[in-house]
Amino acid sequence: MHSTKPVKLINAAVVVASLGYFVDIYDLLLFGIIRIKSLTSLGLSGAEIDTVGMWLINIQMAGMLVGGIIWGVLGDKRGRLSVLFGSILLYSVANIANGMIGGDNAIAWYMIWRFVAGLGLAGELGAGITLVSEILPKEKRGLGTMIVASVGISGAVVAYFVSEYFGDNWRVCYYIGGALGLALLILRVSVVESGMFSSMKERSVSRGDYLQFFTNRERFFRYLKCILIGLPTWYAVGILMTFSNAFAKAMHVQGDIDPGKAIMICYAALTVGDFASGYISQLMRSRKKVLYIFYTLLLVAVVLYFSAHGISAAAFYTICGLMGFSVGFWAIFVTVAAEQFGTNLRATAATTVPNYARGLLPVISIVFGGLQTSFGLSYLQSGLVTGIICTGLAFVAAFMMKETFGKDLDYVEED
Repeated sequence: MHSTKPVKLINAAVVVASLGYFVDIYDLLLFGIIRIKSLTSLGLSGAEIDTVGMWLINIQMAGMLVGGIIWGVLGDKRGRLSVLFGSILLYSVANIANGMIGGDNAIAWYMIWRFVAGLGLAGELGAGITLVSEILPKEKRGLGTMIVASVGISGAVVAYFVSEYFGDNWRVCYYIGGALGLALLILRVSVVESGMFSSMKERSVSRGDYLQFFTNRERFFRYLKCILIGLPTWYAVGILMTFSNAFAKAMHVQGDIDPGKAIMICYAALTVGDFASGYISQLMRSRKKVLYIFYTLLLVAVVLYFSAHGISAAAFYTICGLMGFSVGFWAIFVTVAAEQFGTNLRATAATTVPNYARGLLPVISIVFGGLQTSFGLSYLQSGLVTGIICTGLAFVAAFMMKETFGKDLDYVEED
């Protein structure tokens, strides 16, 4: 059996997982923030910037979907630590390479290195949350993952201010991300592997078999529900914040809305929301009840957002902040994914679930567009209906899930 001696809440694993996720989020959102600056300096203009920018985002997302499976399987086969540090190393190298691109094939290299960055970015959060969940005692588990998510999400805010500080010198922003990641690897010496994983290795049990999610009906639906509870986050960030300038224009909001600023405000509030959701979960001794509360808050924020006709830019940004707070259940979302599965599939679940939730953004976009073309809804109506659909699906998935607060995680999934 693994050690039962007391484990402090703030330990090496929590610190490294938190800082690793901080650099992860910094890099994940950095491209979106410096997209126009970087592509303009590489010689693109006008519609080319939008077209190539969308390609680069999609290629990064493809890297994350592929990487989620690879790192998840490796996390259960090789260990949580090897994935935690392997992913940090890969996205740090990719960051530095992104800052060095140039010449005739600059765009091709940009695409290659964004794919590699996506591969690396896919692994850190799942491995970190799994490690923290298994090392901490069950009554402190939610607080540990709350710290990881709250510190991590703030990386988006730092990325915004770093890009503002360095102006057109976008390469420095990438170098900083790479340097932060490499510096973090120095801390690896003090982190120990999960005792649950170490003891499981001694047993003859199938580990990291990704197909096990699809060979058992009950396990498949458990996996699907884990993905669906995260759906509203990417609706809020990927649709409402990313296209906040277009929505604001359609509602005649006074003044110009900057999507970069809207995303930054959203993520700043999301950090607070993550902290609040994790803390409330501990007080209520429930994961599900907290999800219900935050989904309800989100519906209120969505209604306010689409009622913002003619308001000031400051009031609109305030609603973006409320929206960010209301989707601040990322910590709970990934913790639930880790808690729903046995030790031999836990890293695979915790790593693939958030990447599939992110990867559903194109599907949400298709629904958003389809409501306009097929059902004749206006731009604003389709945005509102898409939000109700996403939140409704998440609500049903959470309702049908088993409560996992305080669950003993020292068990395996049988074939």
